[in-house]
Amino acid sequence: MSLRFTKMHGLGNDFAVLDARAQPFPGDPALIRRMGDRQCGIGFDQLLTLHAPMRRDCVASWRIWNRDGTRAEQCGNGLRCVAAWLARAGEIAFGEEAWLEGAEVSGVRVHALDDIEVDLGEPCFGAEATGCSGAAEAASCVLRIDNAPLRCALVSMGNPHAVVEVEDLSAPALERLGPALTTHASFAHGVNAGFAQVLDRTCVRLRVHERGAGWTAACGSGAAAAMAALRLAGRVDVETAVALPGGVLRLRWPGPGHALHMRGPAAFVYEGEWLDDSRA
Repeated sequence: MSLRFTKMHGLGNDFAVLDARAQPFPGDPALIRRMGDRQCGIGFDQLLTLHAPMRRDCVASWRIWNRDGTRAEQCGNGLRCVAAWLARAGEIAFGEEAWLEGAEVSGVRVHALDDIEVDLGEPCFGAEATGCSGAAEAASCVLRIDNAPLRCALVSMGNPHAVVEVEDLSAPALERLGPALTTHASFAHGVNAGFAQVLDRTCVRLRVHERGAGWTAACGSGAAAAMAALRLAGRVDVETAVALPGGVLRLRWPGPGHALHMRGPAAFVYEGEWLDDSRA
């Protein structure tokens, strides 16, 4: 099997972008795991595939596949990379709003190939939105990990996030808490675990342990979820910078009833061809 792809990243959150409109792609989880392997494959956090849209007002449809072969619902860094890919291909005009069809329809505006603004929709809060069982329908809940309580904000940006505010982002305990929270039994389909340290009302530091990918250099939807949770709690302003290990994203959310907007870079790394031998 031969598949053409583009290696891209958004602040170090890396992807292989594959145009499934131009070549058949089976969507086989075992194939995706081989492609995602960082020693024997391409290596990526997620595979992003492009498809023909169902809606006439959308430029394209796209799907997100985690490195372990599972599907993901939303990816802010991936959305920016797909928008940049389509702009470079001439399918999106620079400076003009366009629409992409994923689990939800998202608005994008490519100011430049390294400066993309995306509309991630309105955040949703609570147990139902995030698939958390045994929690009250409030914006936050207390879970137990290793018999210790952990307060989490429950936020959906089209995918589920549990956001924990911490005083020290370098605390060794986070290395254990990230995987434990991601796979906590209260979440039937897992959850993305975000740990946020508020520096001031306009700047937050963040680390995210993602379902199906582990610790990533950046997580766009995780940055949006953290900002939304902190904004709802009155901890940050309407416009906030979120600093991740891979770089900074700029977010704007006036509050409930409004969409959350994110602005940040996307980078092209190389073009490649995957030559698969499933017997290997």
